Amino acid sequence: MAGVKVYTTENCPYCRMVQAFLRKHDVAFELVDVGKDREAAREMIELSGQRGVPVTVVGDDVVVGFDAKRLRELFGTPPEEVVYDAVIVGGGPAGLTAAVYCARKLMKTVVVAENIGGQAAWSWAIENYMGFSTISGEELVHKFEEQVRGFDVRLELESVGEVRKEGETFLVRTASGTVYRARTLILSPGKEPRRLGLPGEDLLMGKGISVCAICDAPLYRGKPVAVVGGGNAALQTAIEMTKFASSVALIARRSLRCDEVYIDRAEKAGVKTFSHHEVTALHGDGSLTGITIRDRETGEETDLGVEGLFLAIGLAPNTGFLKGLVALNEQGEIIIDENGHTSVPGVFAAGDATCVKAKQIIVAAGDGAKAALEAHEYFEELMGKSTEEPVVCR
Repeated sequence: MAGVKVYTTENCPYCRMVQAFLRKHDVAFELVDVGKDREAAREMIELSGQRGVPVTVVGDDVVVGFDAKRLRELFGTPPEEVVYDAVIVGGGPAGLTAAVYCARKLMKTVVVAENIGGQAAWSWAIENYMGFSTISGEELVHKFEEQVRGFDVRLELESVGEVRKEGETFLVRTASGTVYRARTLILSPGKEPRRLGLPGEDLLMGKGISVCAICDAPLYRGKPVAVVGGGNAALQTAIEMTKFASSVALIARRSLRCDEVYIDRAEKAGVKTFSHHEVTALHGDGSLTGITIRDRETGEETDLGVEGLFLAIGLAPNTGFLKGLVALNEQGEIIIDENGHTSVPGVFAAGDATCVKAKQIIVAAGDGAKAALEAHEYFEELMGKSTEEPVVCR
C-alpha cells in the first residue's frame, strides 16, 4: 500500500513493533525520526494531536501507538487454523526464553504478545544482566528476539483478550478476534504501568503524559518536564531526561527508594527532587501545561509549569484477561510452584506477573526456561510419548 508513513524515535520499542508488523505483511513504508527532525515532529503532532510515538499514517487513517488490532484491520490476513503444541502469552524475557526452549524441544510454538521485550525494552540501561557490564534495554531485547527468530517460532504481535480451556486444548483469543489453540499454555504477560488516576489523565495521555520515556523523550527537547516515582526506574528516567529537557522535577510520595548511586547522579544532573509530594491535579486543554503537587506532610500545594509528565510509579500484573482460568494472589499475580506450574494442568507461568518475589530480567528468563521444560514434559505425557530420564534434585 502506497503512502504509509511511520513517525518514530530512535529508541522506541513500540515503533520497532510497528515496523516489524508492516515488514511481516510486506507493506512498504516511509520512516520519519521525529526525535531528530523537529519539523517532522510538528507535522506529526498536527496530524495526530499526539506528543508520543509511534504514529502511523495510512492515507486518511492515523494510527496512534502500536495498535495491533487496527493495523491488522488495515493490512493483516487471518492466520490458518492449526493446533499448536505450545502457545506463549507475552513477549518479554520470560516468554521469549520459553519460546527458545520450546522450539529446541521441537514443539510447534506461537508467541502472542502486544510487544516484544516487555518492561525490559523500556530500560535506559541494564547493569545487572550476566554477560554484559551494561546494555540498553533495547539492545538486550533485540538479542533475545534475534535468537527467537532463529528458530521455527511464530511471533504474533497483538494483545490478548481472552484465554480459556476448551476440551483438551487451550484457546487464546486476541483483541481483533483471532484465535490460537494449543495443547499447552505458558503465561508470561508481565506487568503494565500504573496510572495516577486523576481527572483528565486519559485525555492527556500522549499529549504531555507518557509512560514510555525512552520512546518520547526526544519530543520534549528544551521543554520543562516532571517525573513521578521514587524507585530506580524513576531516577533513571529523571537523569536521562536532563539530556533533553530544559528542567526536570522528580516527584516522590515518600523518601526515595532507589540505589544510592542514582540519588548522587540525579543531584549532579540538576534534577530538582520533591520527596513526600504527590500530584493532585493536571492542567491543560488539549495538551499538558502544568501540574499541582502537594506536600504530604504540610499540605502545602505548589503549581509547576511543565509540558511533559513521565510516570514511573510502579507496575500492575497484566492478568485481567485470565478471568478465573488460574489461581491468582491478592496482588493479581499468577500463583506458581517452584517449577512454574499453575493451578491448572497444562498451564505454566513465568515472569513478573507471577508470585515469584524477585522481579528481575535474569530471574524471568530462567523461570521462562523452567516453564518451557515443564510444558514439554506435560506435552509428551499428553501425547503418550516417553519422556526423558527424570532429573534428580540433589
